[in-house]
Amino acid sequence: MQVPRFWREIPKRYRLEAGKCIECGYIALPMRLICPECGSREFEKMNLSGKGKLLTFTITRVAPEGFDDQVPYAVGIVEMEEGVRLMGQVTDCDPETLKIGDQLVSKFRRINEESKTGAIMYGYKFVPDVGV
Repeated sequence: MQVPRFWREIPKRYRLEAGKCIECGYIALPMRLICPECGSREFEKMNLSGKGKLLTFTITRVAPEGFDDQVPYAVGIVEMEEGVRLMGQVTDCDPETLKIGDQLVSKFRRINEESKTGAIMYGYKFVPDVGV
């Protein structure tokens, strides 16, 4: 990922910042200019809670370049409490023990490092919600 693009995506990656339509309440992540439900152009910023449940997942056993040291790892789709669905890596657990419906929370983690600039890129990953 290019460094300028990464910097533009910081609000959604670091704070899970979404846009909520003032007219109909639709929540968009990433934020949009026009609501797909009602056509309104008026949004307010909101931060998602970071809590959700696992809808589906897959276990990666042969990783792309740069992620070889993490296999096996799980990538899943998580439905947040607010209704938004996000895809992300599920960490801090044995991927073989994951089940659809597991409660997860988002955590701020290192994603990778760009080799040309050495910029370390961070974002969200999901971990099991142990109630701590």
